[in-house]
Amino acid sequence: MAVVTCIEDLRRQYRRRVPKMFYDYVESGSWSEATFRDNAAALQAVRLRQRVLRDLSERQLASRMLGQAVAMPVALAPVGMTGMQRANGEILAAKAAEAFGVPYILSTVSICSIEDVAAHVSKPFWFQLYVMRDRDFIRRLIGRAQAAGCSALVLTVDLNILGQRHKDLKNGLTTPPKPTLRNLLDLACHPGWSLRMLGTRRRSFGNIHGHAEGTDNLRSIARWSAAQIDPSLNWEDVQWIRDLWKGPLVIKGVMDAEDAARAVQAGAQALVVSNHGGRQLDGAPASIHALPGVIAEVGGKAEVWMDGGVRSGQDVLRAMATGASGVLLGRAYIYGLGAAGQAGVTQALEIIRRELDLSMAFCGYTDINQVDSAALWDAR
Repeated sequence: MAVVTCIEDLRRQYRRRVPKMFYDYVESGSWSEATFRDNAAALQAVRLRQRVLRDLSERQLASRMLGQAVAMPVALAPVGMTGMQRANGEILAAKAAEAFGVPYILSTVSICSIEDVAAHVSKPFWFQLYVMRDRDFIRRLIGRAQAAGCSALVLTVDLNILGQRHKDLKNGLTTPPKPTLRNLLDLACHPGWSLRMLGTRRRSFGNIHGHAEGTDNLRSIARWSAAQIDPSLNWEDVQWIRDLWKGPLVIKGVMDAEDAARAVQAGAQALVVSNHGGRQLDGAPASIHALPGVIAEVGGKAEVWMDGGVRSGQDVLRAMATGASGVLLGRAYIYGLGAAGQAGVTQALEIIRRELDLSMAFCGYTDINQVDSAALWDAR
């Protein structure tokens, strides 16, 4: 077996072990995919300032996110259909995150349900919410998250219309896959994935199946889901959710300073600067480019995190030096999950931690909480 030393190694293994339609679902963006590519490229273009002759013998990455102690300022981002990347994927990722000491965020469109994940972990996880047309379902979904002990609600606000993703359309992406000849051949080329999926009952959208009206089978779920994207979502809905949810509220998908100010006014304790991984507005700026303006507008009134393009510990350090107080990992941990299940998620987190620790030290810091803009190279 090839030695894995970086996230790119995990991505290569992931590509070999997961059917093409699910690999493409993760490893793609909308339209020309310019923003998808720019997220990573813009981060890698940020230069770090190397320092020498500092006492680096004692270093620590422990921090806090929403007041919660974390092993490093990183959380696992919500990723839809994680359970189709690996059987029981959300459960495996949540267990890995808990053991490692970082937050896990469960997607509304997960394969494993809120209750499923809660039954397999001993500490609270966070829940990500998409607001759909069926507001009664959303009200009950928030109640289910509270009943399961979820300790934060992550409201995603940039998916009230859907960006066109050419690869998903060409692949005819469904959950579970349609039994077309092309799909059957693809599954036959991934016997490990197929056998694991045959061994689980979790192959549909666990938070929706049987919980929303008229979603008692796969066909009805598909019809219901297609009709639920709600372009009318607005700030009044955010206030309604804020009134329903009694814990910390995170608003994810903020790229503009004016929107950031409104989000803080609406009661958000944290914001995630995110362009949805380049899967919505193609041509939007990279998340790292939008980050400084949001931070300046928020002015310390809420935590500001970032996601998009993070593939290394150096990228986490770049985000922190630019002003973020936390970073969400999405594709990086999915690569590990698809490659090796729970152990792969742990491996991805260990790679990020090791790279972050060493890179922080090269920049002359011994405490991640002390990293600031002085860690960035200024060519002037």
